[in-house]
Amino acid sequence: MTATATTGLPPLAQRVLGSRLLASLTSPHGVDHYLRQVNPMWAATDVRAQVVDVKRETDGEHPVATLTLEPTSTWRGHRSGQYVQVGLEIDGRRTTRCFSISSAASLPGEQFTITVRAHEEGVVSKHLVREAQPGLILHLSQAEGDFTMHESAATPTNNHLVMISGGSGITPVMSHVRTLLRDGYDHHAQRKVTFVHYARSPEDQIFADELAEIAANDNGVTVHLRYGPHLFDPEELRLMVGDFTDLDTWVCGPAGLVELVQEAYGDSPRLRLEFFKPPAFAREEDAEGTVAFNVAGSTVANDGSSLLEQAEAAGLTPEFGCRMGICFSCVSRKTEGTVRNILTGETSSLPDEDVRICVSAPVGSCAVDL
Repeated sequence: MTATATTGLPPLAQRVLGSRLLASLTSPHGVDHYLRQVNPMWAATDVRAQVVDVKRETDGEHPVATLTLEPTSTWRGHRSGQYVQVGLEIDGRRTTRCFSISSAASLPGEQFTITVRAHEEGVVSKHLVREAQPGLILHLSQAEGDFTMHESAATPTNNHLVMISGGSGITPVMSHVRTLLRDGYDHHAQRKVTFVHYARSPEDQIFADELAEIAANDNGVTVHLRYGPHLFDPEELRLMVGDFTDLDTWVCGPAGLVELVQEAYGDSPRLRLEFFKPPAFAREEDAEGTVAFNVAGSTVANDGSSLLEQAEAAGLTPEFGCRMGICFSCVSRKTEGTVRNILTGETSSLPDEDVRICVSAPVGSCAVDL
């Protein structure tokens, strides 16, 4: 059996090593635990990737970099607009965050890219942007998310598409545009894309050179870049595309931008939304009761914030990933009490219930296995 760090395991070996029988024989660690001791790019079921290139997109206070990843053969590919959970070992502890995939849609085992902005509070993002080098091994999930094209955009029913993004929210939108251009959308004279992007300044513009090249070519994609404290203007968009509520539209960016676009589109079913940052959640000012952390053996007064925030304020370090209720890294067992989902407002009082502590706030007294 031959394999390299970039090719991974041969298909037959992967099928054998991924069998239930072998998994039971290697319990409790599993086959992949032993495979990665030999070669980090060998995997039977887990997904990992090796960084093969790092491109600095912008400098400044919050620099941006694009990482090209060579995944293990267990990677099932991605659709444009999806994201991936990225796990990184830092100081002996694995920390996971979600990042949008910025490259065109990929097939199983194909290379893909993530484009990351280094946020001051982001341990993983800062490490990837400032310290990642070719050879670094990352832990991955399969591609996730439904900010995708529901059908082939090269069909006659989609003659005019609208893409709107702000800041780092450009990454999944660029995945769409790159996929369209790669797959021949620009070969049809009657089909076009209007792409509107908002950035703080030209220096903060991600993919600046590529956007300039797209704008200069006769490819059906019209690029509109807006810099400074500009807010989304529905009248400006109307001048660009006409009645936008009847056009398939994808928007990704900070909560403020997304909410303005959502208001302009009303209940149009043609709008697809992705918050690049979680919207601000209002803390319950009249919160009552206590939060008991069963494992730590401590109890605090309920301040109305999420269970994750209250646990961190109490000095605990629970595992978490996206802090948006997406990645399920923070799921913990609630043994008593009622919690409110701060995304939907729904409450649940089920006993011994697994909850995402990043988006669950206690209503009254609550106990959780942390």
